[in-house]
Amino acid sequence: MSETVQRPPGVAGAPSGRPSQGSAALASLRRTGTVLIQQRETTVFVVVVLLVLYFRLLSAASSSFLTSGSIANLTQVAAPIIIIAIGEVFLLICGEIDLSPGFVYTFAPFLMHYLIDFYHVPVIIAMLLSLLMGVVTGAVNGFLTVSLGLPSFITTLGTGFVLLGLTDTTSHAEPVAIPSGAVGIGKWIGGTSYSDAGYPYTQIIWAVVLVAIFHVVLTRTRWGLHTIAVGGNSLGAAESGINIARIKYGNFMLTGALGALTGLQVAFFTQTIDPSSGGYTPMFYSVAAAVLGGTAMLGGSGTIIGAFLGSLMLAVLTDGFTAAGISANPLSIIFGGAILVAMIANVQLARLREAGRRR
Repeated sequence: MSETVQRPPGVAGAPSGRPSQGSAALASLRRTGTVLIQQRETTVFVVVVLLVLYFRLLSAASSSFLTSGSIANLTQVAAPIIIIAIGEVFLLICGEIDLSPGFVYTFAPFLMHYLIDFYHVPVIIAMLLSLLMGVVTGAVNGFLTVSLGLPSFITTLGTGFVLLGLTDTTSHAEPVAIPSGAVGIGKWIGGTSYSDAGYPYTQIIWAVVLVAIFHVVLTRTRWGLHTIAVGGNSLGAAESGINIARIKYGNFMLTGALGALTGLQVAFFTQTIDPSSGGYTPMFYSVAAAVLGGTAMLGGSGTIIGAFLGSLMLAVLTDGFTAAGISANPLSIIFGGAILVAMIANVQLARLREAGRRR
């Protein structure tokens, strides 16, 4: 009787079981593609690149897009959205929203003006007190939302209107100039326009630094982990010992402080404290940027890098329309459609990620 000899894999005469180099490379590309698709930031990054190419081609004749002046303007549009969006991302992740940072943005430079010009407070202290006002506003929002149980939408809408009333009443709804003693320091906070040959990129540098810091906070620290846990499963977070009230209070205060910082930056940049400069627009743009970047409106997930890219997308659209000579009237339609598409994409990508985990 003959016996069948079993050869181990790799021995001559038996199949080695190794894939060829070509199939291994293909498998590696597939894995890389799968990882990229599962990243929330990938979609908006691709959209930003395509928009830049589109507007560059569209304005090629006039060469008015992506020139030095155009890039400076684009960064000045994007920076305020980016900075406020950082705070909104943290709040949205933990299941809340803040409608008041646009009004903090408006009132902060007026407060600085009153402290310096009427009460002769030193510039640095006046600026710090203006930032503190944003923190206090966030604390009030946290108290009304967390301690008294009001919906954050209603709470922050109310505080926003209070700040709007304070701004209009105290300023008589008229713009004022930046205090002369604050101009020099202001260049390091808000910069100057490109035409002044000064500091046109100051705001975007602040924005990028803050994005880097808070990306690490969200992804590498206990605060970020607890923020995600609170939004994903508040009951489980409470049972595991996470102080939900502390997390929400902190994120409201962060958003208020960033709103105040943005208001000071814009005032220093324009050299004018304008009561109509803020309001709902900065807040809506920032929430839109967060959503476009992959932050879930219902809480539990979000990304600072995605919000950064979403802000760039809105800024490219705004600046690109101007550079290409297209009417800005339909811009809101495009923004609204982009938000809806982003929400649909977020839902579908979430399902893909969940399916990938089950495998």
